[in-house]
Parts: sequence; structure tokens; C-alpha cells
Amino acid sequence: QVQVVESGGGLVQAGGSLRLSCAASGRTFGNYAMGWFRQAPGKEREFVAGSTWSEWSGVNTYYADFVKGRFTISRDNAKNTFFLQMNSLKPEDTALYYCAVRSDHRVSEISREYDYWGQGTQVTVSS
Repeated sequence: QVQVVESGGGLVQAGGSLRLSCAASGRTFGNYAMGWFRQAPGKEREFVAGSTWSEWSGVNTYYADFVKGRFTISRDNAKNTFFLQMNSLKPEDTALYYCAVRSDHRVSEISREYDYWGQGTQVTVSS
């Protein structure tokens, strides 16, 4: 059974940093795409960042425009662990952040195309 568990959320002041972690278990995810999504109260879930890995192209990363230059996604395939380093946080980054894994090597910005989800970790940025 596949399990995805996020951690690392919390309360931080604007301009601060947080590092989210995502531990996936139950199978090997080396060639699977993974993504980070977020959902603020009253808003739809939105794509934040994604990562792919393949033997022929290595690691590729993708970011939503609103986090480019501030967030960095990374992965440790050997440990089935994924990370989201969030710097220069803004109050509008406040949301429940989800890690998702897709049974496909391509990143998608569409949440329903991901197969496995964590329960989410809350990120709150105070002004």
C-alpha cells in the first residue's frame, strides 16, 4: 500500500523560510513524477512545483510563476523522499501544502492526474 506523508509545515514570519518533506513508501518512485500543491481556504488546489527523474534526462523541475526564485524542489530517490525549500515566504503563501506522486514520469499541473496524496501540512505566514 502506497503511503505519502508530508511534514515540516508551521508558522513563520513574512520573509522567513520553511522546508517541507514528503516521504513516500510502498513502492519505488524513482521514475515517477511528484508534485507539490497547495490549497488556501476558499480557493482551489493549485500546483506549486513538480519534479521528474529519469535515467536518460536526470532531474527536471517545474515551478508555478508565483514561486519561481523563492521555492526549490528536490528529491532523494534512494530514500523516496521529496523536499520543498520555501524562502522569502509571503502571507499569500499561507495554505495547506500537499505532496502528490503520479504514476507517470511527466509532471502535470492538474491535481486529478496524481495517484497518491499525503494528508497535507499547514504553512502559515504572518505579516
